[in-house]
Amino acid sequence: MPDLHRTTVDRDICHGKPCVRHMRWPVEVVFDLVASGMSTDHILADHPELERDDVIACLEYARLLASGEPARHVA
Repeated sequence: MPDLHRTTVDRDICHGKPCVRHMRWPVEVVFDLVASGMSTDHILADHPELERDDVIACLEYARLLASGEPARHVA
């Protein structure tokens, strides 16, 4: 099971958007990279500050939101 603690919400970082590990990496940007066709390996090669589990956690975050899980359970 992916570690959802890797997706964080902090009103002082990226205007409160869900981010990766309190970094200025919005989850939506990771979605954009995946949606553009980039593989996880390519994303990690281009952005070494990210880890494989970060990408997986972002995808799990999207899955939970799409499933209708209450937001308090997601981030």
